[in-house]
Amino acid sequence: MVKNQVRFLRQAIDGVLLLDKPVGLSSNDALIKVKRLLNAKKAGHTGTLDPFATGLLPLCFGEATKFAQDLLDADKSYEAVVHLGIKTTTGDTEGDVLETHVVEATQSQIDAALLQFVGEIDQIPPMYSALKRDGKPLYEYARAGLTLDRAARRVCIHALECIQYNAPFITLRVTCSKGTYIRVLGEDIGAVLGCGAHLRALRRTQVGGLSLTDALTLDAITELPESGRSQSLAPVDTLLSSFPAAFLTDPLSARFLHGQRLSLTKEDVALPAEQGRIRVYRQSDGRLLGTGQMEEFGVLAPERLISTHSPC
Repeated sequence: MVKNQVRFLRQAIDGVLLLDKPVGLSSNDALIKVKRLLNAKKAGHTGTLDPFATGLLPLCFGEATKFAQDLLDADKSYEAVVHLGIKTTTGDTEGDVLETHVVEATQSQIDAALLQFVGEIDQIPPMYSALKRDGKPLYEYARAGLTLDRAARRVCIHALECIQYNAPFITLRVTCSKGTYIRVLGEDIGAVLGCGAHLRALRRTQVGGLSLTDALTLDAITELPESGRSQSLAPVDTLLSSFPAAFLTDPLSARFLHGQRLSLTKEDVALPAEQGRIRVYRQSDGRLLGTGQMEEFGVLAPERLISTHSPC
C-alpha cells in the first residue's frame, strides 16, 4: 500500500510549459492531461481556448501560477478562418445554422470592412460564453433557449490582416487586447459585408511575448521519457520577460523575501530607470525572488514572492 502511495505522489515542479492545444479539448482538459504527464502537484492555465480552437496555451506549474495573471492581461495573436454566408447559433462550427446567404464580397470590399475594426471597438459578448450572470455562465442560459441583454465591452484590435481570400473563406491574422472574442469579430465582419459569417477555425499563435513556435504538442510530451518531461518547462521568469529587472545583494534579498519595503540607491543595486513593476533577482546566484513595485525615491515594495523552498 505504501509503495502505491509513493508511486502516485505528485511532484512540486516550477515552470511554464507552452502547449500547442489540439482541437476538441477544453483548456482545462488539456491542463489535466499535461499535469498527469508531468505528475505535477500544482498547475493552472493562463486563459481559455475554446475546444474547437487550437494553438498556444501556456500552462503554469508550481511557483509560476503566481504570475499567470500577467498572461491573462497580455495581448494575443491569432490566425482565424471566417466562413462567409452562414450564421450559426454559437458563432462558430459547433452551433446550428441560423441563416445562409450568397457571398458576393470582393477582396477590396473585405479590405475596406476590416479597416472598420482596427483600433478600439465595442463588442457584445456572445451568449455562448463562460461569462457569468447571477452565478451561472451565459452558455447555460443560451442552451435553455434564453437570450439575455449584455453590455458592450471595449477592446482593441491592434492589427487585422486578410492573408487569404478564397470565397467563401477569409483567413485573417489578428492581434488584439485581452477579452476580444474572435467569434464575434468574425460575425461582425460578416454583418458589415451583408452576408453573415461564422468562425470556421481558430489558432492562437502568440500570448504576450510567448510564441507558438516554441510550443510542444501533447503527443510530443507523451513521447518524452517520464524522467525528462519536466525538463521541457521554461523557467518561471519566462512570464515576466517584459518587465525590467533588479538584482539585490544577499542581505537585501533576505529582507525582500520577508516582505519588507526597501529603500534602495544606485550604490546598492542597479535600479530600473522608471517606476512600476519589476522582476527581482538575487545578485549572487541569479535566483528569481519575485516581483515588486518601484516607487518614488527608490523604494521597492514586494508584490509576489517566490517561496524560499523553491529552486527558481
